[in-house]
This record gives sequence, C-alpha cells and structure tokens, in this order.
Amino acid sequence: MLDILLSGLAFAAYAGLAAHFWNTRWRPARGAEAPRGIQTWERLALLVPLALHGALLYGELIGARQLRFGFALALSAMLWLTVLFYWLESFFYELEGMQPPALALAALSVPLPLLFEGRMAGSYVATLGFKLHLTLAMLAYSLFTIAILHALLMAFIERRLHSAHHAPARRDAEGPGPLAGPFAHLPPLLTLERLLFRQIAAAFVLLTLTLATGIAFSESVFGRALSFNHKTLFAILSWLTFAVLLVGRHYYGWRGRTALRFTLAGFVMLLLAYIGSRFVLEVILGRGA
Repeated sequence: MLDILLSGLAFAAYAGLAAHFWNTRWRPARGAEAPRGIQTWERLALLVPLALHGALLYGELIGARQLRFGFALALSAMLWLTVLFYWLESFFYELEGMQPPALALAALSVPLPLLFEGRMAGSYVATLGFKLHLTLAMLAYSLFTIAILHALLMAFIERRLHSAHHAPARRDAEGPGPLAGPFAHLPPLLTLERLLFRQIAAAFVLLTLTLATGIAFSESVFGRALSFNHKTLFAILSWLTFAVLLVGRHYYGWRGRTALRFTLAGFVMLLLAYIGSRFVLEVILGRGA
C-alpha cells in the first residue's frame, strides 16, 4: 500500500513539474519572457519527486527480501538517474528545453515496477560483481539517455536556425527570432556539441566497464565469459557504434546529422540489449517469472 502511495505522489510531482516547464519554457504566455536557467525553487522542487522515486527504488532494489528484476525496474532506475544527472548538470549549464520530456518519461516509469514485477533473481544478485555490473549499467543507460535528449534538442535548434536562415523575411514578419522561448539563453551550438560528446564519451567509458564487469561476472558465476545471445549481440553492436562515433569525431570531425544518427542507432541497440529484450519476454511472451 505504501508503494502505491509513493508511486502516485512521485508520478504527480514529476507530471506537475513537466507541465510547469512546458508552460513556462516551451509555451510561455504571450508577451512573457521564458526564465533564464532553472530557478532556485524549481531546483528544490525537483528534489521532491527524486526523493519519492528514490525511496521506491530503494525498497524494490535493496529493501526487498527477494529481488524481482525486469525491464520495468531497470527503466524506472534508469530514468530516475537521468533526472538526477540533469539536476546536477543544471548547476553548471543552462540546458533549457530538456525538462519536459525527461520529467514526463520519469513520471511514466514510476508505476511500471508495480505493473510488471519482473522475474525472481537468483542468489547471485547478492555478489559484489553483480552489484557493480548493475550499477555501471544503470549509470551508462542514464548518461546515454541524457545524451540522446541533448542530441535531439540540438537537432531541433539547428533546424530552427536553418529555417530562419533561408526565410529571413518570414521570420521578421512573425516577430521573435528562431531561438525565442526556451532556446534564447542556451549556449552556442558548438558549446552544446562539445558537451554532448563529453556526455557520450563518459557514457562510453561506463558502457565499456559494464561489458568488462559483465564478462568477469559471467565467467565467475556461469563458467563462461560470454553467452552469444541477442542481449550480448546488441550490447556489443551498441559499443561498436559509439566507438565508431567517437573515433569519427576525433579524426574526421563528425557532427550534426551524422552524430545524431550514430547516437540514435547506438542508443536503440543499447535499449534492445536488455530493456527491450526483457519487455518482449515479460510482456509479449509472458515469461517474466
């Protein structure tokens, strides 16, 4: 009963803040100027759903007598960390426009573990190797989620600038420039691009460590380093995709649409590696237990 109450409160807090940021950043009242950066009260308000959601995850991951782990709990933990990373990042960068989608996704993820319990985990979940592997994986997923939201925001801004460049007369007639509203105070695109690749590089390091600890854990528990299944295949393909992107960026200066395509492709494969495959098994095939 307590889980249902906490879930409802966390969902309402996330959804309320998502609506607030949408109305004040993306759709400010006519004549009103969008706030510059996240306000102090907004940063404090974000701690409310983060605390409620964190308490739920603590009970499901640590406080439970027997861990049931599946796509829903993984997705919920990933999006909680995504909002936490955004909250920390907001102290250093003005990343307006990302709040509504991040908070809306987090709101939707909160009740999922109550609806889809997942399967009963084995005794190996108590081992240090599994805990380290799981922590690194969730951190990597979360940083890549921030990166994909960041990349989509950059693509939207670039399109607005491109449209305004080719239609200056129409832009002047309409009034505000192409980067009015939530984008008016964003750093330059080149600065955003550098930040994006720092996020991808940090997430890539975490993904590499995730694969390494997964191999070590599999070897110690199951007696083989790799099981060649869809999970392993998609994880390796995702790692290779981000490796190619970072190499291309370093040596050939890849950016723009090329970077967005590689980021999207790598992220989709990463989702399919665990969350997507577990969703198919638990929900579509009904093999959660």
